[in-house]
Amino acid sequence: MSRPTPPIYETRNWPAYNESLKRRGSLTIWFEPTMSWDAAPTGKRGRQPIYSDATIQTCLTMKVLFGMALRQTTEFVESLLQLVGQNWKVPDFSTLRRRQKTLAVTIPYRSSRGPLRLLIDSTGIKAEG
Repeated sequence: MSRPTPPIYETRNWPAYNESLKRRGSLTIWFEPTMSWDAAPTGKRGRQPIYSDATIQTCLTMKVLFGMALRQTTEFVESLLQLVGQNWKVPDFSTLRRRQKTLAVTIPYRSSRGPLRLLIDSTGIKAEG
């Protein structure tokens, strides 16, 4: 039994094709400076949470998107914050592990067309395509 012949694609605009291949590795992440990184007081007795749900969701989304372990995620987010000039504290891996049990992180499926933009503001994290 013979195999079907694969289609042959002819590239006619090499500069545009080369540019599109380079853009595949591009990643842009925006952190809104007014984002509520620290948690608001709950008004309940006991120790108050240090980090907001948006902070935990941001870290866990990075974990899921890039397939990292929790310890790698904390260092990755810390380096991103350092790049953008924010001196926010990053939750340690045990805080992320504990809080991920109660916080649902949903990342919608997106096709591979176009760039991926992560928007992080006071309402949380959004993945735009």
